[in-house]
Amino acid sequence: MEITEFLGYFKEGSFVGQVRSKIKDKVLDEMVNNISRSWNLKDALLISDMLKRREKLGSTGIGFGIAIPHGRTISVPNLLVAYGHSKKGIDFDAIDNNPVHKIFMIIAPPQEQSNVYLPFLGKLVEILKSEDVRDSLDTAKSTEELNDALAGGF
Repeated sequence: MEITEFLGYFKEGSFVGQVRSKIKDKVLDEMVNNISRSWNLKDALLISDMLKRREKLGSTGIGFGIAIPHGRTISVPNLLVAYGHSKKGIDFDAIDNNPVHKIFMIIAPPQEQSNVYLPFLGKLVEILKSEDVRDSLDTAKSTEELNDALAGGF
């Protein structure tokens, strides 16, 4: 996946910014409600429920203070991505048992012609392996700064 295609999924409504909630399920609700308003999605509750069910299968906390809640639902027409940050950290049951500070939410339709969901998820994980990228994300305050931080991983 090329940089322009990857960063193209981080649109203005993608940047949630500082999340207020301190509990995993509430953070998922907060982020879904934020993107539902930004993109005029009708089924926020269905999306939140899908993400919570996914978390029950296994935490999407991948370590290094990062969680990537993700899943597929009929509630979205195409791949949607959001980013939120928590200074204090959230217990996400991450694999390293550390609090999560950076949350990337990926929501995709059940079937997509472009089949970009898994390649996007894989590329995001690859980019987030960079300590420089993770450090840059800590100070991102807009979609533009988020994209600049992520571009450092290419």
